[in-house]
Amino acid sequence: MGRELAEKDRQFMDLWKKAEKISSYPLREIFWDGNDQDMSKTEFLQPALTVVNLNLWRFLEHRLKPEFMTGHSLGEFSALCAAKVISTKQAIELVSLRGRLMAESGKDSQGAMAAILKVKQSDVEEITREVSLKTDQILIVANYNTPKQFVVSGNVEAIEALEALVKEARGRLVKLPVSGAFHSPLMNEAARELSKLMDKVEWKTPFCRLFFNSTTKAEHDPEKIKKIMQKQMISPVYFFQIVQDMYQQGATTFVEIGPKGVLSRMIPQILGPDKVREINIGSSEEDHKLADA
Repeated sequence: MGRELAEKDRQFMDLWKKAEKISSYPLREIFWDGNDQDMSKTEFLQPALTVVNLNLWRFLEHRLKPEFMTGHSLGEFSALCAAKVISTKQAIELVSLRGRLMAESGKDSQGAMAAILKVKQSDVEEITREVSLKTDQILIVANYNTPKQFVVSGNVEAIEALEALVKEARGRLVKLPVSGAFHSPLMNEAARELSKLMDKVEWKTPFCRLFFNSTTKAEHDPEKIKKIMQKQMISPVYFFQIVQDMYQQGATTFVEIGPKGVLSRMIPQILGPDKVREINIGSSEEDHKLADA
């Protein structure tokens, strides 16, 4: 992951080295020569994926002049950096601590996450509230990915109880291989710790309209951005609503920077087929996709 670009140019390799120093993890060893089990650990994955995203952005930014920008969950930190709100060093420091705190929270809590497919939003919200009340456990809709794809987060007992109601609604529940109940109140303690580091960050005004996961709106005021991000770990990700807002404000091409292209494949599910152009740049070798963008 990210190796081909790092081996092409020293500046991209230097960011891997910087991230290893900040995080205290041998990220290149883990992600270039390691095993899938280590790669999936959130304390390693968060700084490494951020390095990949930021290196790709630095490789492409002279060819891109975005009017809008956003990120999904962890990707929000890459977007903050790309939009010049925080520095590269600050982004790596924040995601390294975030990954470590989330890993620690996962060990201490009985939290989990699950995707719900093929159930409409109002029904997902209704059955989630119902299960939370019946079990007296934390359970919330954490990710609004598309109008038919949601992720819930909360106590394991509540997610177990939710599965039967999802089946009754003719949907499907898929438990996710994550270490905790991210984007839920079970992350309160971790969010407080990350908030302390955010107080030390120098926040700046973004150069374009930067949309935030928990509000669905663009924000330009640095102090308001900090306050939004201090609650990010315990707030839902309203991704499809952000995409809809961008489209309504004139977005015609969506470029996803980062491996796998999960988000760009969601765009047609959100807006409908052939409404906009969606492009995923997952490596430096895919930059040709921007030729007609």
